[in-house]
Amino acid sequence: MVERRVVRVLTVYGLGRYYLEGVQQKGLVYEAFKEFEEFLNKRLKNKTIRLHVVFIPVARNELIPALINGRGDIAVAGLTITPEREEVVDFTDPTTREISEVLVTGPSAPPIKTIDDLAGHTVSVRRSSSYYSSLQALNGKLAEEGKDLIQIEESSEYLEDEDVLEMVNAGMLPWAVVDDYKAHKFTDMFSEIEVRDDIVFRAGGRLGWAVRKNSPQLLAELNLFLKSHRQGTLLGNVLINRYYRDANWAQNALEAEHYDRLNRLVKLFQKYGDQYSFDYLIVAAQGYQESQLNQNARSNAGAVGIMQLLPSTAADPNVGIPDISEEEPNIHAGIRYLNFIRTRYFNDPEIDPLNQTLFALASYNAGPARIASLRKKAAEKGYDPNRWFDNVEVVVAREVGSETVKYVSNILKYYVAYSLSLRRLYQRAEEREREGLSD
Repeated sequence: MVERRVVRVLTVYGLGRYYLEGVQQKGLVYEAFKEFEEFLNKRLKNKTIRLHVVFIPVARNELIPALINGRGDIAVAGLTITPEREEVVDFTDPTTREISEVLVTGPSAPPIKTIDDLAGHTVSVRRSSSYYSSLQALNGKLAEEGKDLIQIEESSEYLEDEDVLEMVNAGMLPWAVVDDYKAHKFTDMFSEIEVRDDIVFRAGGRLGWAVRKNSPQLLAELNLFLKSHRQGTLLGNVLINRYYRDANWAQNALEAEHYDRLNRLVKLFQKYGDQYSFDYLIVAAQGYQESQLNQNARSNAGAVGIMQLLPSTAADPNVGIPDISEEEPNIHAGIRYLNFIRTRYFNDPEIDPLNQTLFALASYNAGPARIASLRKKAAEKGYDPNRWFDNVEVVVAREVGSETVKYVSNILKYYVAYSLSLRRLYQRAEEREREGLSD
């Protein structure tokens, strides 16, 4: 690392941790490791020819594999030190005090008195998280006691804890399992959540920065740095408090009035989603992001209806639906335009279907030619041009700004909320049907 003059930090792109405002890098990880860069250069007595820290955002489930495979030198993203992880990587001294994994409830949660009351309920967590193994351990205990198991639902790896807390706060999810320090950090912004410090899934955990096995010199430098920069030190606390204030949050797509609109319109989204090979819930989620599924919505720029399409765009021969004043042609035109974008600009066999859709959604917001050109720029900068999250997304944040990144991120959240809600409806319907048969 000293010879190549670069230390590579693997992290996860997200507000507060590591993000971009225009060309400027920001976030807790960015500032902490710029301090580490200064620390190392002083230790090495570098003045003119300096060592630099570079940041490589990856998906959360890629953090440790990317570290092991040599794509980066340090993994930093709120990783809990667990025995399973310590088998494959080494950790620094803990960066935090002892933490607990606790339940956080929101306005849509049923009453919960004890942890056992979760038996038979569904809890969504990322498979790569320590929360997943904690829930598995709890299920082992429940099984021994002859109780119903918690239904563990795998959440999108693209959703960070703050995204999930946002969904809980908005009522899109009833609850979440989150590190207690993180949950308390967001209570000022998310006024509808309740941190249940009495319902604990894992106690005495600590966070750390991960390095590859057998990296004693790097580990020693990081541990020395942490003596003056971990949580609880003055600088550590200043950085933590600086980066968790933002008011641009998603709304509750499952709020009664909005969900009623979805139920009324869902067959139209199914009809045209199927016609153009889109998951109907993702285009419904886009409609919610655009207008809250409100056909009466009008923008200052003249965009119309549920899909917020300009009449001139709808009338263009590539779409060919000139009258979008009613719900059905509006939805049809929006999905047809999305399909045109996907087919014209992102019909590359190296881009998987999900990312083709994500690029089309970003283009719907920022323009297809612009997103297509930024894929090329992403490749030039060493990112994967065929993946949106943690790759082209990062370049778009720098070149376009946060609006498009938030646009795609919100659609993912609404899509997850719709998917979970409808799945539960189907499960309840099947249960009622089985009960009827048993009668």
